[in-house]
Amino acid sequence: MIEAVVVGRVGIDLYPNAIETPLREVRTYTRFVGGFAGNTATGLARLGVRAAIVSRVGDDGHGEFVRSWLATEGVDVRWLATDPYWPTPPTFCEVWPPDRFPITFYRRPTAPDWQISLDDLDREEIASAPLLYATGTGLAQSPSRETTLALVEEHRGTTIFDLDWRPTLWERQEEYPALAARAAAAADVVVGNEEEVAAARLGEVPVLVLKRGERGATVVEHGEETDVPGHPVEVVNGLGAGDAFAAALGHGLLRGLALVDAVRRATVAGAIVASRLACSEAMPRLEELEAALV
Repeated sequence: MIEAVVVGRVGIDLYPNAIETPLREVRTYTRFVGGFAGNTATGLARLGVRAAIVSRVGDDGHGEFVRSWLATEGVDVRWLATDPYWPTPPTFCEVWPPDRFPITFYRRPTAPDWQISLDDLDREEIASAPLLYATGTGLAQSPSRETTLALVEEHRGTTIFDLDWRPTLWERQEEYPALAARAAAAADVVVGNEEEVAAARLGEVPVLVLKRGERGATVVEHGEETDVPGHPVEVVNGLGAGDAFAAALGHGLLRGLALVDAVRRATVAGAIVASRLACSEAMPRLEELEAALV
């Protein structure tokens, strides 16, 4: 019954209730589910996709919050394991619209989702799912690295690999290009912005979706480029827009749209989230996305 599986990072986002305020001066925050896997799985579920998450949370109240919230949104959480040792990681951000959103991660020396193991999941069921997402951040540490690569290479449906280059999360940044290239070679669609593509030093890939922020995106399919315009909004918080983009892209592909048409929808979904403060809770539902496309 699962249509899409999202592998990778999940935790809690603590976003300031006062924007344009340095972190040292912020007194109160609102807690949300965050991370690529949490956000993208939510985005897929809100678009009507039967989505499952492969990740881990800590054995704590924050982990319980993540599990409960995702399940309420309709995400299948059977492969959201509970780590007995490492706590659910918080992420803090500052919000300086339109284009500065510093992030402070608490993931050292490791985090539960970097401990995901093949023992946490059903490999055959995931391999047969129509759609699979994996990310570059999932390659930063073991055993998540080996788990992510195995799932990507075993998958028989459409695989989307999001480059998700976050240098502060890599102890050895020089390892990223080779690992990203291996995952990209097994994927059907590679997604990233210009900085991420440069960091990955990719060779030719069959399909690349290059995100350009407010300028939209460029689809490179077998050497041919198609530019997709952006969807103008007043930006509140750019964090999470890429995850909404990924969710809408996958939804479009699952529903049989051509890649360029799916990317058009994805740029609108990303813009909707950029116009809001939150990430997971800002993901558009299908009717809202359809209305924005008119």
